[in-house]
Amino acid sequence: MLPFDEHGLVDWGDFTAHVVRTAESRLIPAVNMDTGYVNLIDEEIRTKVLKYTRQALDGKEFVAGAYVGDNPDSNFNPEAYRKQMERIAENGGMPVICQSYGLTNQSEADIISAYELLARECDGFIAFELGKMFAPYGRIYSLETYAALMSIPQCKGAKHSSLDRNLEWQRLMLRDEKRPDFKVYTGNDLAIDMVIYGSDYLLGLSTFAPDLFAKRDRLWEQGSPDFYRFNDCYSISGFSVFVRRCWPINTAPSSF
Repeated sequence: MLPFDEHGLVDWGDFTAHVVRTAESRLIPAVNMDTGYVNLIDEEIRTKVLKYTRQALDGKEFVAGAYVGDNPDSNFNPEAYRKQMERIAENGGMPVICQSYGLTNQSEADIISAYELLARECDGFIAFELGKMFAPYGRIYSLETYAALMSIPQCKGAKHSSLDRNLEWQRLMLRDEKRPDFKVYTGNDLAIDMVIYGSDYLLGLSTFAPDLFAKRDRLWEQGSPDFYRFNDCYSISGFSVFVRRCWPINTAPSSF
């Protein structure tokens, strides 16, 4: 989460304290993502986020969104992605390849070629597929394309934000069959229990209370039934924060 003060300026002290708090909870910080307003802040602030994160973590692991802002009629811009990825790597982070119109407007074969091209620029990256309820340039890939992503050695995992358990379960089964070391990072804030099926997570909700999410994770690791009590409480928060954001009340699924 990127905090701002009463004057609308980034509160860098609170930001770095939150990065440290997240790392001390044994979660890997993710910066310049949607909870960091990556599509709303400018290049100068994104660069400062990386600098302050590097300084705060002092060599510890983090990931960061490689975001390219473009228009509905834009072509894929590998040079713009390279610039973002290089900046992240220079600061010690691993890039999360955020989607853009230019990337997702292509055929799925060309999308894979685009990821293969970007893979040549780094030692590792995380892919990202995003439902259109979150962003108009988002696209959920076919399972065939997802399998092709897994075949790229530099692709260490992929964040999946469809809010659909079935689609995520399919990806987990594919992962278990084809590449067990591949990370499926759930972005489903309405189903934060996907960790029990084998997902890792890149949840916006977890930045509200990284210490409590870490406690929940430890309970799962220990096989404690208290995991479910904690998880249910956090799930209520997820519905409170994300249901109205993702679906206007008159179009929400009837099961809600």
